[in-house]
Amino acid sequence: MWYPYLLVIHLLAAIAFIGTLFFEVIIWQTARRQVPAAAQAGVDQALSVRSRKVLHGVVLLLYGAGLGLAWHHRAALSQPLASSFASLLSLKIVLALSIIGHYLLLAFWLKRGRLSEGRARWIRCSILGHMLVIVVLAKAMFYWH
Repeated sequence: MWYPYLLVIHLLAAIAFIGTLFFEVIIWQTARRQVPAAAQAGVDQALSVRSRKVLHGVVLLLYGAGLGLAWHHRAALSQPLASSFASLLSLKIVLALSIIGHYLLLAFWLKRGRLSEGRARWIRCSILGHMLVIVVLAKAMFYWH
């Protein structure tokens, strides 16, 4: 009964999450070179604060709806190697958990004062890569048999 609503919420949250990271990695990292150095820090800070505020809610919706969808497919997940659908869904979940691990590592580096620009860029690129693979797997679950 709730499945179609969870699916739409999950899809829209994924679009927002991926779109935000795509903007940060592909668009802003290149465009910021054209912004005067004096303004870069301010713009970086403003984007960071705003994206954190927005993404907290987006991530709650994304993972919350994902949990509901996983619950709906719990029979398939109980035997992840029994079908290509279950295998691909299991792999999606592992990648989604890996993204959480990335954010925990980011928080650890921030707390220890060890987050360099290179590490921040690596984490953003890695998460974007994970998310793009998850999108491909989401489509493949219904077409690769």
